[in-house]
Amino acid sequence: MRVLVTGAAGFIGSHLCRALLEQGHEVTGLDSFTDFYPRWMKEAALEPLVSRPRFVFRDADLNLLDLEALLEGVEAVFHLAAQAGVRQSWGRSFETYIVNNIRNTQRLLEAAKSRRPAKLVYASSSSVYGLTPDLPMREASPVVPLSPYGVTKLAAEQLCTLYHKNYGLPVVSLRFFTVYGPGQRPDMAFHRFLRSILRGEEVVVFGDGRQTRDFTFVDDITAACLSALVSGRDGEVYNVGGGHREKLADVLSLLEDICRLPVRRRMEDKQKGDVPDTLADIGKAGRDLGYAPRTPLREGLAREWDWIRNIYGKERTP
Repeated sequence: MRVLVTGAAGFIGSHLCRALLEQGHEVTGLDSFTDFYPRWMKEAALEPLVSRPRFVFRDADLNLLDLEALLEGVEAVFHLAAQAGVRQSWGRSFETYIVNNIRNTQRLLEAAKSRRPAKLVYASSSSVYGLTPDLPMREASPVVPLSPYGVTKLAAEQLCTLYHKNYGLPVVSLRFFTVYGPGQRPDMAFHRFLRSILRGEEVVVFGDGRQTRDFTFVDDITAACLSALVSGRDGEVYNVGGGHREKLADVLSLLEDICRLPVRRRMEDKQKGDVPDTLADIGKAGRDLGYAPRTPLREGLAREWDWIRNIYGKERTP
């Protein structure tokens, strides 16, 4: 198939592009290199892709392109491009989230309405649940976002549903739960923790460490995306998580064991937008997509630790 991946130079997008190429698809990757984190990190993620014969990369902004022309001949779309970050989404920054999370999704859906790809897979987020009373979180649970970021991801997800119901677009939305692994963004917890451990610095923990998260290794996320392309039911939403939750304080002890280095903790105030707990009910994804997470947390963290040591081995300014 001819596949378009938006956000292709990002953490999940670059992994997905590799997996699609390994399946024999022709992939066009698109990324605008926003300044949310260093360009060199995205360029490093792209490096193993750009020499592949079935891969084409475009450095461009979805909000500025002629999207109908971009989608000509495209049979499937994975829409991962978004402004990430819960804590950064407040105040003046919110305008950027509106443009890069909601407006770009609406423009892409409008173009898809004309070009009619066989499938459009939207990367949503567990942040849409926010303070839902349900644990585990089910697709039918109340969605009560606790951050402006979560609001924009939910708005974009609902736009996908609207275009499916009104225009019959074959859209599938996947709600990702705390994705980690090699290539993880530098603002995310495990990247920050492991980098600090490597440098012998204090590990900054927001909150008391008793908060829990459902951590999902990036290869499992990629597998769910590939399954959604084939087996996802149009108009449906699926949780994609690890299927179990871990207390952050326990994860820090695990990191100490994996890294064989001391973890000096510095506890700071809980940040606005951070929820106390997440846990995905992945039964629906298991039934429809055949999804089953395969990577244990220890193995996944060890692989991310190896990556952290490699990229910061000669110490760069992040």
